[in-house]
Amino acid sequence: MNRQVYLFVLCAVFCSSECAASGLDGESMTWPWSLPFAGILLSIAIGPLLFSKVWHGHYGKIALGWAVLVLACLAIFNGLPAALEAFVQTVFQEYLSFILLLFALYTVAGGILVTGQIKASLWTNSGILALGTSIASVIGTTGAAMILIRPLMRANESRSRKAHVIVFFIILVANIGGALTPLGDPPLFIGFLHGVGFFWPAKNLWLQTSIVALLVLAIFLAVDAWQFRNERVPQRASVRVGMSGKVNFFLIAIIIAAMLASAAWKPGIAFNVSGSHFELQNLVRDGVFIAAALASLWLTPEEHRVANGFSWEPIREVAILFAAIFVTVIPVEAMLRAGPNGAFAFLLQAVTAPGGGPNEAAYFWLTGALSAFLDNAPTYLVFFELAGGNAKELMGPHAGTLASISMGAVYMGALTYIGNAPNFMIYAIAEENEIRMPSFFGYMLWAGLVLVPLFALLTLLPISPLLKLW
Repeated sequence: MNRQVYLFVLCAVFCSSECAASGLDGESMTWPWSLPFAGILLSIAIGPLLFSKVWHGHYGKIALGWAVLVLACLAIFNGLPAALEAFVQTVFQEYLSFILLLFALYTVAGGILVTGQIKASLWTNSGILALGTSIASVIGTTGAAMILIRPLMRANESRSRKAHVIVFFIILVANIGGALTPLGDPPLFIGFLHGVGFFWPAKNLWLQTSIVALLVLAIFLAVDAWQFRNERVPQRASVRVGMSGKVNFFLIAIIIAAMLASAAWKPGIAFNVSGSHFELQNLVRDGVFIAAALASLWLTPEEHRVANGFSWEPIREVAILFAAIFVTVIPVEAMLRAGPNGAFAFLLQAVTAPGGGPNEAAYFWLTGALSAFLDNAPTYLVFFELAGGNAKELMGPHAGTLASISMGAVYMGALTYIGNAPNFMIYAIAEENEIRMPSFFGYMLWAGLVLVPLFALLTLLPISPLLKLW
């Protein structure tokens, strides 16, 4: 499978160097172009449920098949140059940076070993969720999730019912907790790169995020208390908790610094390769990601990762499936960017109020609904551009619109396993550790029952933080 993917990428790069890029015309595309994207989503949703053995043995081939279908159709109907340009740009300017960041955080965080036995209790679980939510905006949702997921699983390993703990962990630590800085979640980093102030999310979204996080934590307390009431958990004495592999925190700081530097440092040096534009600061940033991961593997004793139950399969699965998602979403994004002249023109109408101004509630719900199924970073960018794309105006007179887009992209990434990359990574780690997680649709039901009423509350409150920033 891996050899097939690498060969496909290399052929595309070689061929694109021989072709003049002409770009995709999103205005000429119609809704059937979104079917392969729907196909990969349905495959991820029903594959593990209906044909588990086939899926786990061949998910890479299935993902590759959907990606090849999209690229073949693009080449037939839009020309080979346009298809190859879109593919190369998606792989090397969007997907590669995305997966390298996840790879770096996954590798570095996997070297941090929390030792000791934490006794399973309602307050232990709540404390871990609260801690993860608090640090997710500082070290990223992926970093926070990878550090805390294994201690949380160890604390609950003797329980017969524990999948709900992982579900709430995904909601809080892998999503909502990352809403306050560009370091926390990729959509906010995209906004930062487009001129949104670094501290703007923290200053303007702290109240909304606090409300949602505290209410979700309260719901978790009620659910976990009920589960403890209905099962007998063997009581084991707690063993003093310690931490090893602390050098990895320094490496996380280097990753964070590289992200900030790539936005602040503009040397004006760029390279054109195969029709794609590569800026020096972004190449350096991605190089730092790789170096940090390699340094972690070199500096961290192997026994730390063995004790963590660390393996490469979760990040491998995320890398393969999200590669297919990034490719199959190419025509969907082209149609979205076509605005009023594209197949999704109804979205522009939906986010426009009767008086011609922005409909902030619509921005929140539509950005969020699409973020639950598309990658939330490009979805954020689409609606950012739809709202005018001027960061100064969006931080000023249209701050409510920017807040709605930001919250929709970050919060509603928790509604599905594929709404945010850490979600699927946590799911894969839990399954690998024999925790029977809900199916794709089962998780959607869990998350929807918890979150949709809270989002409705944000929208309908007379002094809604969603519609009026404090």
